[in-house]
Amino acid sequence: MDPEGARLTRLVTCSAAIAGGTSSDGDTPRTMTPSSSSSSSVVVNQVLQLICSDDPGDKIHAAMEIRRLTKTSQRYRRHFSGAVGPLVDMLRSGSVESNEAALLALLNLAVKDETNKVSIIEAGALEPIIGFLQSKNAILQGHATASLLTLSASPVTKPIISASGAIPLLVEVLRNGSPPQSKADAVMALYNLSSYEGNISPILETEPIPGIVSLLKSCKRSSKTAEKCVALIESLVGYEEGRSALTSEEGGVLTVVEVLESGSLQSREHALGALLTMCESDRCKYREPILREGVIPGLLELTVQGTPKSQAKAQTLLRLLRDSPFPRSELQADTLENIVSNLISQIDGEEQPGKAKEMLAEMVQVSMEQSLRHLQQRALVCTPGDLSVTTRTSKIPSK
Repeated sequence: MDPEGARLTRLVTCSAAIAGGTSSDGDTPRTMTPSSSSSSSVVVNQVLQLICSDDPGDKIHAAMEIRRLTKTSQRYRRHFSGAVGPLVDMLRSGSVESNEAALLALLNLAVKDETNKVSIIEAGALEPIIGFLQSKNAILQGHATASLLTLSASPVTKPIISASGAIPLLVEVLRNGSPPQSKADAVMALYNLSSYEGNISPILETEPIPGIVSLLKSCKRSSKTAEKCVALIESLVGYEEGRSALTSEEGGVLTVVEVLESGSLQSREHALGALLTMCESDRCKYREPILREGVIPGLLELTVQGTPKSQAKAQTLLRLLRDSPFPRSELQADTLENIVSNLISQIDGEEQPGKAKEMLAEMVQVSMEQSLRHLQQRALVCTPGDLSVTTRTSKIPSK
């Protein structure tokens, strides 16, 4: 029998041994009986033998089997923890096929398993994974980015990944990565890393805001990617460098306001948190950039329909914004301030649904009139191209 045939025979034997312990699709393990548990042990031992063999082909096929078995099974992630060392060794081989198979197997081993995450890093996986981030091979770069996304979910690994030099490379993938999923994975990995306070400064030093805003503009406002983008922005605007970068970036504040209006519930809370942080840090500096993007209608909606947490934050931000930088005469005898005050006072009342909706409609109308007047003023100094960017304050839905 030729070597390839022998290899396939061994793998078929492995699969046959586990047949009693898997579902019909071969991916999801059933509840194991004593006999199926025995079969599982046979499979694990045989695959571990293959991954430790000297035959590169055996290693690749074993890695593919590990990836398959650990795709949805926490139990197999535990069983195959002993494969971490050989898989990391495969990352250092010169074979793209071997690198890809090992990366995907390690990725599945790390999912929802803190012990495996730490073991993978302790085995020396970061060095080759970071090397793949710089690869011209888009597939390897994508798998490496996804691997860092998974590994960065552990509190233990966040400072280690940062110290390895991964942050600038992740920001580079965010800017120029291909395919688009790599950019999404990069921003999620950066978000994970940002939850460790010591990583915020290294992230800000890479000037990530343009890449984050660009990705946020291109994705659906209700998507998971949008949620992580605006969550990362919320973390970064806690620092002056982040606030200045967002207001300096064309469409930066506007894009956050759009998420506030039409994002998922979690995204809207992150967007609200980002804007509130900015306004609380320097009310005079950031109130006008926030107001001119037509934020009031979205805030009013959150005071009525948001979670208790977002209602409270929206009310606070409204109070910070209601002293408008525009002349009082433009706000029709203090109508804006009165409506906000009345709305907030009615939130807990028995007539909340009808009253709040009525006042919300009135508030939106006043805000619309204010926005249109402001647009007319800006039209005097903007080109038609500039004006097309700002007309979203007229509340035309995003496509």
